[in-house]
Order: sequence, then structure tokens, then C-alpha cells
Amino acid sequence: MKNIFTFFGLLLILGATKLNAQCDTIANFCHQNNFTVDYVSDGQNYRAFLFGDQEAEFETTFFGGVTYRIAACTGFSQGDLIFSVKDQNNNVLFDSIENQNSPYWNFKVENTITVKISAKLDDLENSSGCATILIGFKQ
Repeated sequence: MKNIFTFFGLLLILGATKLNAQCDTIANFCHQNNFTVDYVSDGQNYRAFLFGDQEAEFETTFFGGVTYRIAACTGFSQGDLIFSVKDQNNNVLFDSIENQNSPYWNFKVENTITVKISAKLDDLENSSGCATILIGFKQ
């Protein structure tokens, strides 16, 4: 019985390592294809492995007077992750679906604001994958 638990534990660790490596690769691809020399990453990778219609939510703060870029990826093509940005009152500030599934959004905030970024897979493109959101600011 102990050997069975050890075997399944090893499988779980190996699977988690593979998923993490997949997310790293996608984050690198997303960064290379969505951040120009004008934008510097904030150093954070917002990630979640999603299945089917699952949705990930990330919360962050944007500081007044700064121009930002939010980039979203789940694979090696553009526009394969649907994302939206909402303020603390749940008002939609951006929705990628309403913007031809844009893989990124550039914007400037006048005042410091906390937002919620929601991400889900485009079910026509993927049934599972690593949702990766990157945030950068203009130099």
C-alpha cells in the first residue's frame, strides 16, 4: 500500500513540474510577443492552469499617472485567452471579446486603482491550458 502512495505521489510531482515548465514557456512567449522595448514587465506572472470553462481571477493595483500593458496568453498564438478587467465596483474597464480578442490592452490610469483581472480559455481554441497574464508599464 505504501508503494502505491509513493508511486502516485511521484506522478503528481512529475505532472506539476511539467505544468510549471509549460507555464514558464508560455510566459516567455507571451513576453517576447507582447512587450516591446517601450514596456517593462512588473516582474509578476499571474498564472492558472484551467480546464474547460474554468475562470481564473487575479487582483492587482495600478498606480495613477502610469501607462500599462496587460498581455494574455495560453499558448503560442495570439488571442487564445479571453480576459477582462474590472474595477472595485465591478465596472468593466476592458473586455477582450469586445475588442476582437485582442491579446493585450494598453491604458493609462489617472488615479491609483485596484482591479480584478479575469481570464478564461477560448473554448473554440483550447479545452485546457495555462492562463498567463503579464503586466508591464511604459518607461
